[in-house]
Amino acid sequence: MAKLTYAQAGVDIDAGNALVERIKPAAAATRRSGVMEGLGGFGALFDLKAAGYDDPVLVAATDGVGTKLRLAIDCANVSTVGIDLVAMCVNDLVCQGAEPLFFLDYFATGKLAVNEAAAVIEGIAAGCAQAGCALIGGETAEMPGMYAAGDFDLAGFAVGAVNRGKSLPAGVAAGDVLLGLASDGVHSNGYSLVRRTVEASGLSLDAPAPFADGPLGNALLTPTRIYVAPVLAAIRAGGVHALAHITGGGLTENLPRVLPEGLGAEIDLGAWDLPPVFRWLLETAELDEAEALKTYNCGIGMIAAVAPDRAEVLASLLREAGETVHVIGHVVPGKGVSYRGRLA
Repeated sequence: MAKLTYAQAGVDIDAGNALVERIKPAAAATRRSGVMEGLGGFGALFDLKAAGYDDPVLVAATDGVGTKLRLAIDCANVSTVGIDLVAMCVNDLVCQGAEPLFFLDYFATGKLAVNEAAAVIEGIAAGCAQAGCALIGGETAEMPGMYAAGDFDLAGFAVGAVNRGKSLPAGVAAGDVLLGLASDGVHSNGYSLVRRTVEASGLSLDAPAPFADGPLGNALLTPTRIYVAPVLAAIRAGGVHALAHITGGGLTENLPRVLPEGLGAEIDLGAWDLPPVFRWLLETAELDEAEALKTYNCGIGMIAAVAPDRAEVLASLLREAGETVHVIGHVVPGKGVSYRGRLA
């Protein structure tokens, strides 16, 4: 048998090293207080005391971007899925009242394409910069035979901290006002249905989008909004009792996760306009409203339950920070989410 090398088996160590060197500047740009080491070690060190915490509780989250990744690969546009990856993790962390501190990624592929992988990881770094957390490590796995040519997979891992006794939800009560923060589109859930809807429409991914400028595929790749900085400011201002990140399960399934036993939510569907992308998705798929509300965010990416006497101040604070805010309902006695009106 002829001599074999790792490269002949399909794993290119040199390409992996080239990728690490390529992404070092992007990772370095996310450095924040608490970071102790750069990329390249067997682990990454983080100093909680240097980050300003004396008695912290750590909060961890992990996620992917679902089949939005398939769409990105099919569109040959992977530059923003890294932002999605970060967003799906850090938006969950902030719902616990936690400040995201650092992020690690896992990128797996059959054959490493350095430019493509670098574009993804540079997107991750951009998301980390938005969230104020450091990209302190990750793993690139080249696994021949595990993925079809051109395919890859992503996972993200975020760790944050909150001072002991300050975690959310806390103090949720009947009468609390529900502030809905607008989404930037579909975000990163429901894409199996999105892709089926595109198929049903008969449109190609490079056809003009019926609801936006540019090609349909790119319009559907609008990255997930990162709410961390404005929401942390609102938490610190006082009066935020709970936060719900609206991902898989939509409004119907996610909001009850932060409501205590005996309390539900009443939402006025007429309090905001259904964004054009959702109108197109619902009409094309002939999706009924109840199904839409437990599949998509329908234009609301984050919900804050706030004290009634703080609602106006907090809404103003969030708007000044760049968020589009709607008063969408109230916490009420009961269970689950009930709706008034219709999506319009």
